[in-house]
Amino acid sequence: MKTALRAAFATALAIGLAAGDTGAQMVPAAKAGAVPDTLAKIRAAKQINVAFSGDSPPFSFVDDQGQPAGFSVDLCKRVITHIGRATGVPDLKLHWQVGTVAERIAMVAAGKADIDCANTTATLTRMADVDFSSLVFIDGGGVLVRADASAKRFTDLAGKNIGVLAGTTTEKRLDEALKSRLINAKVTRLRDGNEGIAMLESGSLDAFASDKIKLVGLAAQAKDPNALAMLSDDLSLEPYAFALPRNDSAFRLQVNRALTQIYSGPEFERVFHQWLGKIGRPSGLLAALYLLNAIPE
Repeated sequence: MKTALRAAFATALAIGLAAGDTGAQMVPAAKAGAVPDTLAKIRAAKQINVAFSGDSPPFSFVDDQGQPAGFSVDLCKRVITHIGRATGVPDLKLHWQVGTVAERIAMVAAGKADIDCANTTATLTRMADVDFSSLVFIDGGGVLVRADASAKRFTDLAGKNIGVLAGTTTEKRLDEALKSRLINAKVTRLRDGNEGIAMLESGSLDAFASDKIKLVGLAAQAKDPNALAMLSDDLSLEPYAFALPRNDSAFRLQVNRALTQIYSGPEFERVFHQWLGKIGRPSGLLAALYLLNAIPE
């Protein structure tokens, strides 16, 4: 994959790229001057507390055996192996904690989770409460509808009922898009992605807005995946990263060192192919992300 990534990176540079993102504040900011020592905490407990999403395939979800699974979870397990070596506890116990994005940010900010391994968008507002690792993926916000629906573009959603997960960046982007385009639609705030798909299939929702690859993953598990379709419009750009305790530069360094080793090594292609290979090869933008975040020593 390394040669392919470099070629795609060159293409991306030739074309040129531009992006931006915002997010909603979830929890009060950490007290000024508080400097956590997460590595010492993990070493003493011989355990690392990991927040993850239970309904965000292919990034982070609960599999048929009731275990955390997905692209982000696999990356996180490799990061944790590195953390175990760095703390001198190679057999670290993993304590997984499932939650919504708002709950995961709150867990990390309060010290209840040491790392959030899901599909969390890094935003400036969230950086008031937590720090973030190097980027692990870039997605875009989109809208899923039934394939037989009359809506083909975002502007066709006037008068429709649109579902969106509460507390996400997509929620804010959706509200902004409806307001700026003068579209009068009902917005139903949801807690769970599976709920959104079920309501879309039953007709309780006319559309469901979320990160595009999450929507693809959820649609693949629907009763009839072919009965669902994605609108062509992009709502946002979503740069994913692992949320970490704020002001703990030593812990952040070890996480980023591990990600660098993963991105630079042969194992990354296998992980990418397992979870994202069906969607396609990395785009130029995504290839650039992994090259630029393989930080040299």
